[in-house]
Amino acid sequence: MPPLSLRAAAPTRAATTTTTTLLATRLFSSSSTHAYKQPRVPNSSIPIPSVTAPAPEIPPYPLGPRPVYHQSNTGLYGTARIRFGNRVSERNEIKTRRTWRPNVHHKRLWSDALGVFVRTRVTTRVLRTIDKCGGLDEYLLGIKPARVAELGPWGWRLRWRIMQSPTLREKLNLERVKLGLDPVPVYVEGAATVEGLVGADQSAAETLMADTTRMLANEEEFALGEETEESFMKEEPAKAKTAKKAKQPKETADVKDTTEA
Repeated sequence: MPPLSLRAAAPTRAATTTTTTLLATRLFSSSSTHAYKQPRVPNSSIPIPSVTAPAPEIPPYPLGPRPVYHQSNTGLYGTARIRFGNRVSERNEIKTRRTWRPNVHHKRLWSDALGVFVRTRVTTRVLRTIDKCGGLDEYLLGIKPARVAELGPWGWRLRWRIMQSPTLREKLNLERVKLGLDPVPVYVEGAATVEGLVGADQSAAETLMADTTRMLANEEEFALGEETEESFMKEEPAKAKTAKKAKQPKETADVKDTTEA
């Protein structure tokens, strides 16, 4: 049997080793694991998508994940990246390599379409852009190719979730009716099939991805529909113009007869 002093020292040594291991493991983490725990959307069964979890119902991001600075794939970083340079001493002009990291913050941004605060990492430059656009929804729903390139994979997922909200769909239907287009049926929560979700049909998702890739390559704007601009710029048929011209002199003649009588 070992001496009493050695038996008492054994648990203390094991506890010290365990504590050292936990501290060394904790030093590698810079943020909490629940930083992106999203709230539940009221009166909706579709949750806010995860940052990194697979989501087959969401169309893949047209530009793909960013190959450099992988942290920007999990937040609204815009075009911010890590910049590299030198620190030069004033006296001897000795150069020392240094880096500049983006100014990133954890924020809760309000979404009018979802009715909840969305937790996300966002840079100060993107925050100014969101204020300029008028809110998170307007920033994510930008139609220019440069805006789509700024969103990144995480912004693309938020954009998809906002487009599934009944509030935004009703708003888009009102705009379609004003433009003379047929409204799209609004998805009803609790239905047996999810027909209103983008990407439910694989062939439709592939067609959408092909069109999006082509528009990004040609730097085209993302319009509501193909007939949007045509409805504004479409001229009247020739028969309608001739009918109007033929109708106008007859009305003026009737007015002259009534005045003479």
